[in-house]
Amino acid sequence: MAELDKLRTRLAAKMGEAIGDYSLIDDGDHILVCLSGGKDSYTLLDLLLRARRRAPISFELTAFHLDQKQPGYPEGLLRDYLEGRGVPFEICEEDTYSVVKEKLPADATPCSLCSRLRRGIIYGRAEALGCNKIALGHHRDDSIETLLLNLFHSGQLQGMPARYTTDDGRFEVIRPLILAAEDNIARYAELREFPIIPCNLCGSFQGRRKFVRRMIQELEGTIPQLRNSVLAAMKNVRTTHLLDQTLLEDRELSTGETERSGIDVECGPLF
Repeated sequence: MAELDKLRTRLAAKMGEAIGDYSLIDDGDHILVCLSGGKDSYTLLDLLLRARRRAPISFELTAFHLDQKQPGYPEGLLRDYLEGRGVPFEICEEDTYSVVKEKLPADATPCSLCSRLRRGIIYGRAEALGCNKIALGHHRDDSIETLLLNLFHSGQLQGMPARYTTDDGRFEVIRPLILAAEDNIARYAELREFPIIPCNLCGSFQGRRKFVRRMIQELEGTIPQLRNSVLAAMKNVRTTHLLDQTLLEDRELSTGETERSGIDVECGPLF
């Protein structure tokens, strides 16, 4: 199908760009690919399997899925899919659903606690399986929304990095789809007919992230290239024009002088 081939080429190019720009995959890596059962992680695994066949280097992939014992979980669906792909995989069963429901009020956002629980399990299994890297399916739109959420609610200028080392230094976490657009991923997943597993814990939660997503969609009516512009801004940070004193101190230490800020004539006189 022409549309499928076009989308695959586009997404593979974005993933290749991220892998190259941020050195995400090295020869000899063993990567644990976290598979939630959603469109993003299915696409990630699909493209990584394709990339491994074509890459000039050798790396291993192991798919990992955490069955959190959510109501209505389709038993066997993901296992059948993974067996059909011929990729090494592990499905771990842990009832984190009940823990989250028990610990949090009904109107609380479950994502933070759920993420911490899943992270601990993933790190433990990655070590047991001999993996040195963990791949997540976050994309461009996830990073943009996270940037705005931190800006609006926590007073931090922080999005999602393409790669980072875990606090304990054991693993590198990589996001090969970090430059890919969500709408392309969604359409690709639809055409590939991935067996999507809905999240009954947070999939319908009307939280801050959905508000930010709607806000971006509305702004795009006036600024059509908004998402691409924000992504470009995250790749083009001028640290000398921010107010973080740590950045200023680091610059003074490295240069021995303080840069004088320019005056924007459109802003009028300075007081």
